[in-house]
Parts: sequence; structure tokens; C-alpha cells
Amino acid sequence: MENVIALKGIAVDFDGQPVLRGLDLEIRDGEFMTFLGPSGCGKTTTLRVIGGFIEPRSGNVFFDGKDITRLPPYKRQLNTVFQKYALFPHLNVFENIAFGLRLKKTDEKTVERSVLEMLELVGLKGFERRSTATLSGGQQQRVAIARALVNRPRVLLLDEPLGALDLKLRKEMQIELKRIQQNLAITFVYVTHDQEEALTMSDRVVVMQGGDIQQIGTPQDIYNEPVNAFVADFIGESNIVDGVMLRDFCVEFAGQEFACVDKGFAPREIVQVVVRPEDVKIVPAIKGHLTGLVENVIFKGVHYEMHVRQAGFEWIIHSTQASQPGELVGMRIEPDDIHIMKRRAEG
Repeated sequence: MENVIALKGIAVDFDGQPVLRGLDLEIRDGEFMTFLGPSGCGKTTTLRVIGGFIEPRSGNVFFDGKDITRLPPYKRQLNTVFQKYALFPHLNVFENIAFGLRLKKTDEKTVERSVLEMLELVGLKGFERRSTATLSGGQQQRVAIARALVNRPRVLLLDEPLGALDLKLRKEMQIELKRIQQNLAITFVYVTHDQEEALTMSDRVVVMQGGDIQQIGTPQDIYNEPVNAFVADFIGESNIVDGVMLRDFCVEFAGQEFACVDKGFAPREIVQVVVRPEDVKIVPAIKGHLTGLVENVIFKGVHYEMHVRQAGFEWIIHSTQASQPGELVGMRIEPDDIHIMKRRAEG
């Protein structure tokens, strides 16, 4: 798969403070890529650099191998959908979607065909004469997406477009957006701080912090093989403990030796160990690799979340069966459920 966008050494400062620090990134043609990170990490700034709304202090933006760093937004083969949909209240649904085509002086037959195709695609067939003021938030968002797609851009940029929707509608629209992207085979570049959203929709996820890229990978890679404690903790809940890599496939943590699937570390190298809450199995105390005291139990709907104190460390455990507060339990952790990370200096 060829790259459609490449960022080389992108640096952006706001009021003398660095926001992006020499960022390098390649985006493949036809993929769904998501920028994920906490507020202020630089993900929206990166999106705006791609869109041409921010000119970097240094570095270059390439589109199909051509430098477009100084090209204004309206000359780039892309469109943007923002969290605030900015629909025109004086125009009906049809005319909102047709707006970009009319600016290009497209003939009326093509306008009608293209708009009706978009309405079908976003599930709003029959809504063309409706006032946008009468639409729900989810319907308005679909109109904004149709308006952005009707010109058939090579790339669609989406800046937290589901942020204003309620949880149920957000989940429905996640599926819809992925379906639309796959049907059109257009590159989607998406910004969110919602980890579940990123994992649900993306082909690849870019995890950012402090203006730097921490990790790029598939949702499975990001979740199962985080490169550092920030990624492990940001992408879902994690138990992160200090450990010592005794030798290949053997690690010591929580006062015990464990078999693992990792290798290539120096003998007795200090490491960090990640174990996801759903990968810790509760068993009778006598059968556990570790034993701990249940401190509290929270019902989460599909599972119970238990906090278990073991040798001064509080383990988070997700299970479909609940133990009782004050109960002594065993914890089993299998080799495949242990992920070893190199210990990195803070800051």
C-alpha cells in the first residue's frame, strides 16, 4: 500500500512553546488512521498541519510525493469534518451537501446524482428537503460527513466528530464511519482521545504525548504490545509492575518467577511488566502464583472489577465472577499474558 501523506520533521510552536517536536509520519492510501492521546498532546495540531490550517515552523508535508507545505487548504485534495458540524441553517439537507459542488459550478444533473448517492451512503435517503434544524445530533453529523465526501476527496480529516454525541449514538456512528470508509476506499485521518473509539475503527493508531509519537501500530499491537508505560496505561487499564528479566523467557516480579514469551533482554535487566486486568485469573489461594486480599469489588455490567492488594501493590482484575471484599484469593498469570517493556527514564 502506497503512502498518500508523509510528514517529515514537522515542528510547531505556539507562543514559543513546542507543540510538535520534529514529527515524522507516513499515512497509507486507503487506510483508517487515528491520532490518539490526551488533551494537549498535539494530535489536532497534526491534523491541522495536514489540512493546511497551520503552517509548521519547520518540516514538510508531502501529498503523493509532492511538497504541499505552503499549499492553502482549498487547493489540497482533502476535506475536514469538525466536532462542530457548521451546517448552514438557511439551507436544507440537500443544499448543505451540494454546497461544495455548486461552488465548483458542477452541472445540476451531476449535483443531484452525487447528493442522492451520499444520502444513501450515510443512511439519510428521503431527508433531502428537511431543515437541518429538525435533525438529531447524529443526523446532523451524517450530513456534515456527506458534505465533506461529496467532492470525493482523496483524504478525509475528522477532528473528534463524535464528541457531541451520547454514548449509544457514538458507538453506532463508529460502525457507520468504518463502513463508509471501507465502501469509498478513502483515506480517513481521525482524531480522538477515546481509546475504545480508536481501537474499534482504526487500521493503525498513532499514540501521542507531549508533541511526540509514542507508538504506531494496529489496534492489536498497541493494546497487546505497548512500547512503554504511557501507552500501556493510556490504552485501557493495566497492571504495571517493576521486574527483573532473569533470562530469556523468565522474569521475576511481585516476589515470584514467571515464565514469559519475551526474550532479547540483558541478564538481570530491570524491566517493567504489563498484565492486563482481564488476563489475571482468580483461583483458590492455594492454586495461585500470587495471593492477595480483595479490597473492593465494583460491578461494571459485563464484568466485575476487583482491587486486590498483594505485597503492597494493588492489582486490578476483571472477572465475570466476583470474590468478596476481605477474601484471600489466588492469582494465576500465564506466560502469554505477560508483556515485558524496557524501563525508560522518566522525562
